[in-house]
Amino acid sequence: MARKSKSDMSELYLEENKDQIYENALAEIQSFELPLGTTLRSVYDDQPNAHQRFMEKLDACIRNHDREIEKMCNFHHQGFVDAITELLKVRADAEKLKVQVTDTNRRLQDAGKEVIAQTEEIIRCRIQQQNITTVVEKLQLCLPVLEMYSKLKEQMNVKRYYSALKTMEQLENLYLPRVSQYRFCQIMIENLPKLREEIKEISMSDLKDFLESIRKHSDKIGETAMKQAQQQKTFSTTLQKQNNVNYGRNMHLGKSRIWESKNEITLKRTFEEEDEHEEEVLTAQDLVDFSPVYRCLHIYSVLGDGEIFENYYRKQRRKQARLVLQPQSSMHETVEGYRRYFSQIVGFFVVEDHILHVTQGLVTRTYTDELWNMALSKIIAVLRTHSSYCSDPDLVLELKNLIVVFADTLQGYGFPVNRLFDLLFEIRDQYNETLLKKWSGLFRDIFEADNYSPIPVANEEEYKIVISKFPFQDPELDKQCFPKKLPMSQSVPQIYIQVKEFIYASLKFSESLHRSSTEIDDMLRKSTNLLLTRTLSSCLQNLIKKPHIGLTELVQIIINTTHLEQACKYLEDFITNITSISQVTVHTARLYGLSTFKDARHGAEGEIYTKLNQKIDEFIQIADYNWTMSESDGRASGYLMDLINFLRSTFQVFTHLPGKVAQTACMSACQHLSTSLMQMLLDTELKQISMGAIQQFNLDVIQCELFASSEPVPGFQGDTLQLAFIDLRQLLDLFMVWDWSTYLADYGQSTSKYLRVNPSTALTLLEKMKDTNKKNNIFAQFRKNDRDKQKLIEAVVKQLRSLANCMSQHT
Repeated sequence: MARKSKSDMSELYLEENKDQIYENALAEIQSFELPLGTTLRSVYDDQPNAHQRFMEKLDACIRNHDREIEKMCNFHHQGFVDAITELLKVRADAEKLKVQVTDTNRRLQDAGKEVIAQTEEIIRCRIQQQNITTVVEKLQLCLPVLEMYSKLKEQMNVKRYYSALKTMEQLENLYLPRVSQYRFCQIMIENLPKLREEIKEISMSDLKDFLESIRKHSDKIGETAMKQAQQQKTFSTTLQKQNNVNYGRNMHLGKSRIWESKNEITLKRTFEEEDEHEEEVLTAQDLVDFSPVYRCLHIYSVLGDGEIFENYYRKQRRKQARLVLQPQSSMHETVEGYRRYFSQIVGFFVVEDHILHVTQGLVTRTYTDELWNMALSKIIAVLRTHSSYCSDPDLVLELKNLIVVFADTLQGYGFPVNRLFDLLFEIRDQYNETLLKKWSGLFRDIFEADNYSPIPVANEEEYKIVISKFPFQDPELDKQCFPKKLPMSQSVPQIYIQVKEFIYASLKFSESLHRSSTEIDDMLRKSTNLLLTRTLSSCLQNLIKKPHIGLTELVQIIINTTHLEQACKYLEDFITNITSISQVTVHTARLYGLSTFKDARHGAEGEIYTKLNQKIDEFIQIADYNWTMSESDGRASGYLMDLINFLRSTFQVFTHLPGKVAQTACMSACQHLSTSLMQMLLDTELKQISMGAIQQFNLDVIQCELFASSEPVPGFQGDTLQLAFIDLRQLLDLFMVWDWSTYLADYGQSTSKYLRVNPSTALTLLEKMKDTNKKNNIFAQFRKNDRDKQKLIEAVVKQLRSLANCMSQHT
């Protein structure tokens, strides 16, 4: 086997890991957590072409960051394009408005011409009246007819079409039969059907204008109705609270009269202000002129076409309902989109409800119920689809508030809205999901910003500030003088505050849902449990697995989770104070914070054990034993002393950990060290071991035993920690004293001095020493009896092999 000195092995190790060194150096430069001087010195530490290699790595890193910057710029470029697109849409709407204004001006001019024409007609009529006075005797009988016809024309001009129809009826039945022989009477008789058709067309045109008007202004009608419903609800809530206060106040008889008089004055002023407000503000129905509907209904009813009118009206309103229920594609992006959608629907049904109550049979309750059920199904489908796109919890909360106002408004008009409140429970789950995503980011930011060091407090004021944010109690710490340190780090009070903020945010959604305090309490506890068991737990587990989290940070994380676990009872009290539901109630859920923080703590503990073992492996890898040395150096190996010093300083950091955690970590480290040393002896690539190497190895194990006996972590009983090295100790003692006769004679007995020595292990090590004896003659001092000793070793090997085979067959 090729032999290499310690310096040659170190150079080979550095050469194999130079790329890793440069990667670590770049990570340290970007993290800004370590001094750059130390990092740069590690790069230029006596390595050829170090500068060029490091610069190549640095250039590659810079190119990666440039690509990320380019991606970010490309990402925000789309927002600029969207803004330009919106401007183009506005330009198109402006052009439409200009066309509409031009058209309105033209129609006004045309209407003026008609007025002039009517004025001229009046002049002609007056001339005719002057002429008629000359022939009054001949037209005495025609005068009433002409008067009625003139009245008809006047009614037509002032658009009193219902009265005009009554006048026509009088003309046909009473006046025209008297003068039917005159030609002008025949003309009148022929014109009357045309006038009726003209009235129908004009009234229908007015109805179409009315329908178009309410379609355009339904959002304003609905907005007014929703505002009034909200004001009415606010007033009712205020009045109810006032009554509750009065009820509690009556229990204090001494002050009852004074407070009663004051509250009566306040309540009176409230009613007066409300009355004044009602006088000033119009209702939703007052915003609409329903006269075209009434007029058209009466005209068609008089003409016997009432059923045709009803069918036409309902058909057109169904079409408008479908248009109103069709949402805009971008409705989910802003709360204004939802508000306009709800306002249009409310405006539509406010109009229908008014038509239902003021007309006879134009719409029926069955018709409105059918229309509402169709609309409600469409509304729920639309809200389900568009709300699923909402990723902002504030927008979801605004949507919930709009749905509540929408439902309360229509419920006030007699429409059933239970399905809307059922939908709110679905949206509540989505709201909780958006909250969990938002708080996940908040938790990650808190963990990233934490320094994982105990909170220093210089004076009483700083101490009170921390206590006001987090319920911390420690009588022993209170006795200490300032300055002092609180055991947890800055992230603990911040996490506690954010959990309370999450509870507040969850509570906001439960308001105005017409649910009992017990149901609200259950909602809050379930959402808080999701925050603790899923979001916070996931953030903690990810934090623990991050490579930059070292042993010191893991220790602090365990301390932090312990204090957060203790604070869970205060969170339960916090929820109880909000909902006034006692925790002793049978159906009250409990917070699962204990299991969450225990799992996180166990994960951190396991990560501590893993990192300790990895660090031990790093020290073991730099071990450079000369397995063929003739005698030991007389002192323990340098790598092992460095390892023990590292373990000693590390366990000093564990003083704030729970005793069992520190003890388990210490025992795990010692067991792993013992196992690693044993594997080093039994490595299949190691072919020869001299007695000098065994002596040197024994010195290292002695140092391990001394470290274990020094009680690096308090709490171990007796030599419990030293038992981690018992297998190594018995094996080395057997080879150091060469007591094979005792080992073979006592093998299998519980009182054996070498009870922990496995025959296979002893055989493997003895065969390596046997090969060394042949090649290097390590038993030169027994040269005279060399043949007998060689026979003795062969005999021992033979017996060990036999024991090993028996053990293998038994297993």
